[in-house]
Parts: sequence; structure tokens; C-alpha cells
Amino acid sequence: MKKVKITVMRKACYTDLIEKYENPLEHPCSVEQGEVYIANGWNRPDDFCQSAWDSISPFVLALSSGGEDIYDGWMKDKKSAMISCNDGFRPVSFLLETMDEDVD
Repeated sequence: MKKVKITVMRKACYTDLIEKYENPLEHPCSVEQGEVYIANGWNRPDDFCQSAWDSISPFVLALSSGGEDIYDGWMKDKKSAMISCNDGFRPVSFLLETMDEDVD
């Protein structure tokens, strides 16, 4: 298995939806654009949001296991994927890239 680099590419925030539908949260999403995490194969990186991990982990596993060309030609780099978390109030887009480095 290979390590997978996870880069926060974009974070949206829909304040109108938050004000109308969301209960107040003490600790909403804290990731910032440009942050980088390294997944050691199937293992969630330390301090990585569990909800976001639940959304992206199947793709991390596929790439880590040698999968390529997810969604048949969707990405220019066959060893990558652009995946978003499922937070409807603060969706975050993550670039997943297979690294050459084997898992520890």
C-alpha cells in the first residue's frame, strides 16, 4: 500500500443555511485551505475530521491500494481524486494524491 497526500483545496461556508437550519456548534470545521495531511494507507491522519474522513476514506483506500483512474478519466492525474466532505453547511474539497512512498 502507498501513502496518500490529502490537501485542503477549498472550503465553502453557507451562512444563510447555517443561520436558518443549523444548531449552534462549539467547534465547527477548523480545516484551512492549503493544509496537508498524509494518510498512512487506510489509517486516518491525526487531527483529521472524522466526518470528512468518512466521506473520503473509500477513495483514499482505493488510491492507496493501487487504484487509478477513478470515474474513468475524470482526473488529469490518474493517481488522484478531488473529493468533498458531506458537510452541507461547510463543504471542503480535498485533493487526494497517491504518493510513491509505501506505508509504514
